[in-house]
Amino acid sequence: MVPFDSAHRKVHYPDDRRFRIWIDRRFIYFFLLLVLGLVAVAWIQRIGWGLPHISINPDLDQGKVSGPHGFPGWIRWTHFFNFLFLTMLIRSGLSILMDHPRLYWNDDCTANSEWIRFTPLPVPTDRIWTAKDDARYITPLVGLPGYRHTVGMARSWHFLTVYGFVITGVVFVIGLCTTDQWLRLVPTSPAIFSEAWATFVHYATFTLPPEPNGFYGYNALQQLAYFSTVFVMAPLSILTGLAMSPALVNRVPWYARLFGGRQAARSIHFLLLVGFSAFLVIHVSLIAMTGFIRNMNHIVLGTDEVSPMGLWLGLLGIAVVICAWIVAHHVAWRFPRRVQHMQKAISQPVQLATLNRLLPVHTYTREQISPRMWPNGMLPVREDWKELREGGFRDFRLKVGGLVECPLDLTLAEMETIGRTKTISMHHCIQGWSGIAEWGGITLAKIIELARPLPAAKMVAFYSFGDGLYGGTYYDTQSIDNALKPGSMLAYEMNGSRLTEDYGAPLRLRVDNQLGYKMVKWIERIEFIESEKVVGKGEGGKNEDDEYFDLLPNI
Repeated sequence: MVPFDSAHRKVHYPDDRRFRIWIDRRFIYFFLLLVLGLVAVAWIQRIGWGLPHISINPDLDQGKVSGPHGFPGWIRWTHFFNFLFLTMLIRSGLSILMDHPRLYWNDDCTANSEWIRFTPLPVPTDRIWTAKDDARYITPLVGLPGYRHTVGMARSWHFLTVYGFVITGVVFVIGLCTTDQWLRLVPTSPAIFSEAWATFVHYATFTLPPEPNGFYGYNALQQLAYFSTVFVMAPLSILTGLAMSPALVNRVPWYARLFGGRQAARSIHFLLLVGFSAFLVIHVSLIAMTGFIRNMNHIVLGTDEVSPMGLWLGLLGIAVVICAWIVAHHVAWRFPRRVQHMQKAISQPVQLATLNRLLPVHTYTREQISPRMWPNGMLPVREDWKELREGGFRDFRLKVGGLVECPLDLTLAEMETIGRTKTISMHHCIQGWSGIAEWGGITLAKIIELARPLPAAKMVAFYSFGDGLYGGTYYDTQSIDNALKPGSMLAYEMNGSRLTEDYGAPLRLRVDNQLGYKMVKWIERIEFIESEKVVGKGEGGKNEDDEYFDLLPNI
């Protein structure tokens, strides 16, 4: 266990560390019906007609026919790096999941409408229950970096390793397309499906089918499994990951609908994680059952021999991967700022060139507004905010200053007089939940027009009446470019009514191409500044300073 001080221990290592998986019975019934149905059909075929015949070409088994023989170096090395990056993605993905341990098929994320949850707690209905309250602990033996409320560092590792995963996949596919190795994976005849079913009948009825020598070829079921993993599951993981991008979804809402919606994409993303994990377990089990030493020589040394060298080197490679998990965990806790900066150095230029260029469009209707959005953040405890609340925020005055020609001092009534705009958009939280709401307020473009920032001003800092997770004033920053994007506003209304205290009264920020933690609630004042480096710890926001979140979270 990492030695925490009292403040961090309370957050990361809570007293309640219970874990429970709850699944909607309908999903369990569907899964059991599907699996047991297939197994039942296999048993009926075996009992009624016997085991189906599976022929193995002896020439193929001995490598006497033309075709892709053996495993060249590029396959062996991509196999190793794929194992490394995939396991890192799974571990960091589980840590991300635990920050909102519920999965839905609806974009509203209505409390207790999930199909699966990883918490023993249903959402209480007798008190305010924020998304922060709902996060769960995960042991670092399973998650990276583990513990609770570590989504910032988990995302850093997830995005760092996804680049390695994608590059490894691209190298592998290029290798397949430029050699005859593609014949190992890509089906060339519809007969492969009947052959795969025959192989499944053997496995499902606890009989090992005759196996070809994997050095020269796979059985039909193996070929379909490898093809699906490389050409279906991996691309689908990337595409569903993109469907969780606020910049993309609020620009082209139809993209998320390809998967059934933003939350359906998140659920599919998780099911693919389960699929990859199951593939790894079954893959390793069959390697051990069908000649462990010889199979290890195939993929480690590229030889078809029975000698212990491939086994020992393979076990050493597995040990290296496990050491990488341990090192990543310790680096996450001992050098988190370096990990954050490394991820920023790689991801931010990519986002600035792609996702951040997208302009939000607002095509949602009032009928799509969520019944209730998750509240989040800690209500302000400052006496001046409480006094303003008692008076309905009539005496609230927003101060706009810093590097501007014309400092502003505006009441809510004055903001309404200056100009009022409305948008209906989807809110994306870094924790994973989403919701659609109508927001009304004054555009940031109007604030910028009135304040007239000086040429040196490149960023806007928004300060809250509330505190961050570890104390201190909550704040965040936006580039002026993003502040001028469509839908960017200071909202004082939500769904046609005055903003309530749970959702950020008197004012909250809306910037629809980014994740929700950038949208400061309970806004007290605004300053135009030259750079995010001149405020706080220089990372661009309270969560960026203390929890290692992204400065530019377009995804």
